Parts: sequence; structure tokens; C-alpha cells
Amino acid sequence: MGDVARTRVEAAEAGTALLWVRGLTRAGLEPADLELASGELLLISGPSGAGKSLLLRALADLDPNSGEIFLKGEPRNRFPAPQWRRLVTYLSATPGWWAPTVQEHFRPEDKDIAAGMLARLGLPPQAMEWDVDRLSTGESQRLALLRALVQCPAVLLLDEPTGALDAKSTAQVEDFLRERLANGLAVILVSHDRAQGRRLAKRSLVMAKGGKLSEGPP
Repeated sequence: MGDVARTRVEAAEAGTALLWVRGLTRAGLEPADLELASGELLLISGPSGAGKSLLLRALADLDPNSGEIFLKGEPRNRFPAPQWRRLVTYLSATPGWWAPTVQEHFRPEDKDIAAGMLARLGLPPQAMEWDVDRLSTGESQRLALLRALVQCPAVLLLDEPTGALDAKSTAQVEDFLRERLANGLAVILVSHDRAQGRRLAKRSLVMAKGGKLSEGPP
């Protein structure tokens, strides 16, 4: 296939996938190719230190990187950086908080929406008023997930989002994600929990040491 024909084929592919990635790379990461459809959850597994978090951060454009990324057929460079990071949202395994209380991390127009979702994640109504300093790791993970979701991202990049949760809280988070997936949210999930992967994902990729991706088990 010639270069022009290949470009046309890739452009067509980029237009049909919600998220389309070719040759995404950064320090510590082999060039990565992947596609993600609306309503799909893609699992990425692999050993610690392989580069899974680096990949998610590159997708969110949080670190210097190169490669082609299209969202809904539009190249990443057409989006201002803050808009891209709202649409392709990365949630770290240890979320960051920068203000004293939880509610200060939500836009005024989102606070009522967030308050209405607290119970779905096993959190009490007063959780929005809590001081960040009093949050347990599990509470921090769930409230950060809520903070991300009320921004209505197109793609959510989750890095071990239930690593600090008990079985009941994990099930609540998974049920909440299934609901959002049914409404069109796309998710890339990094998890060491194989059972969770089987529950949520229909497709998976495995990252080897050095950051090389390959197809994983269904």
C-alpha cells in the first residue's frame, strides 16, 4: 500500500473510532497503537513498572509525547490542552487534591449533580463537605472518580481505581462504571485484578516490561 493510500485508510479508521491512537510514545514507552469505541472498556494489564501509567498520562497529554491521536475524528492538536484533558481524563491511583475541602474541587454547577451520586459510590451525603485531610485512600479514590465523571469526559483513563477498596465498594464502583459505559462513556482501565478485568472488559491489551503492547486474552 502506498503512503497516500495508507493515509486515507488511517483517516477513515480515525473517523470511525471514538479514540484512535497510532505510534504514541514517550520516554520509557514503546510506540503504542490502539482504538477505543464509545461505550467500550479496554483493560490494560502487565507487570508493575512496565509503563501502563506512562501510557495513560501520554494519552491525556500530561507528559511530553509524540504520535497521532484522534478523538471523534479530530486530531488532538486541534483541542486546547485544558479541553483535551477534560475530554480525555486521567485519574491516578493516588488522586491529587489541591484545596482544603472536597466541595472546592467541584464547579458550582456540578455540586448538586455530584451530591446526588454519592450514595451510588457508598458515600454519605456529607462527604462533599469533608476536609480532604480526613479522607481515607478509598474515599479519596471514589470522590476523585466522581470529580472526573461530573465533567462528562468522552474517555476516562483509570489507573487502579479500586486498588484500596473492599469488595462491596469495588462492586459499587463497577456498577457505576457499567451505567456510564451504557451511556457512551469509553474507559481504559489499568488493573492488576484479573477478575475485575473479566467482569468489565471484552477486550484487553498486555504491556510487557519496556512498554510494548500486545493483544491480551478476551
